[in-house]
Amino acid sequence: MAFWTNATGFDPKRGYRFTVTLGNMPSGAQWYAKAVKKPALTVTEVDHSYLNHKFYYPGRTEWETVEVTLVDPVSPDAAANTAAILTAAGYHPPNNMNDTTTMSKAAAVASLGAVEIEQIDSQGDFLERWTLWNAFITGVTYGDLSYEDDALTEVTITLRYDWAKLETRVGAETPFLKGQKTFWKV
Repeated sequence: MAFWTNATGFDPKRGYRFTVTLGNMPSGAQWYAKAVKKPALTVTEVDHSYLNHKFYYPGRTEWETVEVTLVDPVSPDAAANTAAILTAAGYHPPNNMNDTTTMSKAAAVASLGAVEIEQIDSQGDFLERWTLWNAFITGVTYGDLSYEDDALTEVTITLRYDWAKLETRVGAETPFLKGQKTFWKV
């Protein structure tokens, strides 16, 4: 039965019902997260030619980057906190020619902390939870300024990760899993 035919049934998932947690940002950045791109993946393909035929086989799974847009409050300062995360990851502007500090994956992952994206229902309960494994910052855009614009200043963070884990609320219909827990990890 379709969700719109029964007013007492479940609502569809709504794009404005979500939380984002960036582990080492103050408050996890939950209340100032404005937008997020959910994880996406691509399965590459390999082709094999035989005479005048072409056959295709699935290849590797590649996860795309995730972008999180934050409103930049005065306190906690999102711009300053992202700069602090990058510094803790090992980035230091060179102060002299002997400064050879560089970033490492371990430090970059640890400085950001755990990253979770939750899509929630009207009661605030999670419907799906995405956990990004070994996430680290690959880009920060500190927003635009203009005398013609009265919008809130934003910081956009691009995240790279090794894989994402999806957990869904128990009881969600998943006919292809028949009797299995609705959880998968690639």
